[in-house]
Amino acid sequence: TEPERGCLRAWAAHNRALVERWTTARCGGEARQLRRQQRDEFRELLLSIRGLPAALPALPLELTVLYNSLLFTVGASDSAIKGEAEGIRQGLLRVLEACGACGEDLDMEELWQKVLQEVTVEELQAPLHHLGALQAAWWLAASRLGSVAGLFQLFQSTAEDPRRAHCSEGQNKLLSMIKAWQVPPEGASLPLVQSAKDLKEILCTAAAFLQGLQELEAGNFPTALSLLQEAAGGFCSKKILAQIYTCLGCCTQRMGKPQTALQHLKQALQVDFQCLPALSHVAAVYHELGETDAEMQALTLLHEALEKTPPAAVSSSPYFLMQTELLVHTPVLTSLLRHHHPSEVKYLLAQRCLQDGRVADAVEHYLDFLSLPQEGLQQQVSLDGKSALPRIAEVFLEAASALEQAGRHQDAITVCEEVISRTTDLIPRVLRVEERLEQLECPLPGAGLEGGFLSQKKESLCCLAWRTAAYLHQGWAWAKLGQSKEAVTQFSRCLSDLLRVQLHGSGVKGTENLQAEVEVLQKIRLLSLIGRGTQFLELGRHKEALLDFQHSLQISPGDPAATSYLMQALWKLNRKQEAAAQWQKFSQGSPGEDGQQQGQGRPLPLYLVSCLEQAMFPHSEPLARSIQDYLGAAAQDTS
Repeated sequence: TEPERGCLRAWAAHNRALVERWTTARCGGEARQLRRQQRDEFRELLLSIRGLPAALPALPLELTVLYNSLLFTVGASDSAIKGEAEGIRQGLLRVLEACGACGEDLDMEELWQKVLQEVTVEELQAPLHHLGALQAAWWLAASRLGSVAGLFQLFQSTAEDPRRAHCSEGQNKLLSMIKAWQVPPEGASLPLVQSAKDLKEILCTAAAFLQGLQELEAGNFPTALSLLQEAAGGFCSKKILAQIYTCLGCCTQRMGKPQTALQHLKQALQVDFQCLPALSHVAAVYHELGETDAEMQALTLLHEALEKTPPAAVSSSPYFLMQTELLVHTPVLTSLLRHHHPSEVKYLLAQRCLQDGRVADAVEHYLDFLSLPQEGLQQQVSLDGKSALPRIAEVFLEAASALEQAGRHQDAITVCEEVISRTTDLIPRVLRVEERLEQLECPLPGAGLEGGFLSQKKESLCCLAWRTAAYLHQGWAWAKLGQSKEAVTQFSRCLSDLLRVQLHGSGVKGTENLQAEVEVLQKIRLLSLIGRGTQFLELGRHKEALLDFQHSLQISPGDPAATSYLMQALWKLNRKQEAAAQWQKFSQGSPGEDGQQQGQGRPLPLYLVSCLEQAMFPHSEPLARSIQDYLGAAAQDTS
């Protein structure tokens, strides 16, 4: 009717006015507030139009207003798109209603297929294609790539030139179909707040980025590299481009190309200096290359940047309502772009310095780290593998190790005392480690508790390892201070605590789930026996020293340090023939045996490395010369 046509003209004019207002003011300082205002006005306009029965003459305007309304809904939230696009289903159902059809029982994919195949009205093709591009954006955000491909396949099959649906060999099918989509022209009477041409470019970039991430996660690195490079050449903000370069760096690093990875990561930082995950990946690549100075520099810059107050979050591109960053939010991307806490980076600096022998710097970083509020540290220390931080007790022990190496033995003793006091009430009197959980003394009431019991036992073993390692460090620290009696006391406390562990079944090899913890405890027992034995030698208690070295060799047969100290103890006890026999046996062993013995099991925790170094026998050459002289003299006497 004429009144309805009058309403349509007024609504079309209102749509044009809203679009013009946005076009004029979208880059101004009030853009965010304007988005919310425009969103509300477009919603009201859409409700007014839908107040009339569905009719073909009104549908082009209705679908255009729906398109603009959805874009402002996205732009006003400025957050990742989730769920289904509100209103698209209702819009498609009204199209079918106007054409005398229905589709209430169809899902969204089936609904689009029915609309595009059955509705042939020329005036509706452009609005439907525009709306379809928005639908593709929602499906991309949900990683429904198959649905997107099916939708663009429908676009191609209903187009005048169906040959464009084909893609060349080696090309990505989804990207080929999106690129082949011929964007319908935008009518001057029905303007759009964001052109469908721009939306197409964003869809191409997001599709390449998402597929690249999927291939990266699947380990298909060449394909991932190609797709991510495609995304990097696409239509996106600097923020997203930096993220793509970061992913390219991670991909090439996993391909064994660290130098290329560094180039991509540096590109990410050049594009967006606030892309701090790229800087953390730079440090990781330098670590892989063994370039410690460069790694330290990257970690220092990262820590300084993280400690600064972050700038206020702003929309990546106020010019566009629909953006690539709203469509790409997968778990693998979240993992690659994880932001580190400053405490994590401070710990990494301390750890790398300690590993590289930069003891003074390590001490400074460890003490800075331990001066942080303990509540904040506890929140960052996790067992989920997502944090660079170990358990806090291990950090204390590593700090003690650094202090010892820096000659600050009394400070090391104090730090270890903190570990001992914190773990005193966490260790049961007896820890039975069985070959299988089914052999536990107290049967568990339900199989579901088995994992919990194992976790609790693992935690108890960890606490025992930390406590005994603290005693071990204190023993070596007192030894360095020349206090052999106090050193013997600490080593003895360590060994006494280790008696709490009772191995049953087939020993260490049978405790598969707890093998790592048991191996650490065995290494601590070995180092404590050697340490106490060395101090017995200092005190002239050679028989007691000999017993400790013999027990050491029972724990680790053929251990070079224990064997050498055993020979020294025998020599001091004037049991020179036995010492010479041990030396001959030791020197005739294959050169690889000792190294093989040392390399057995898993790598030692960092906090035990310095103890292992202190346990090494320092008088190998003098002892060897004495034994050789003795053997030479004995040979002459025999002849």
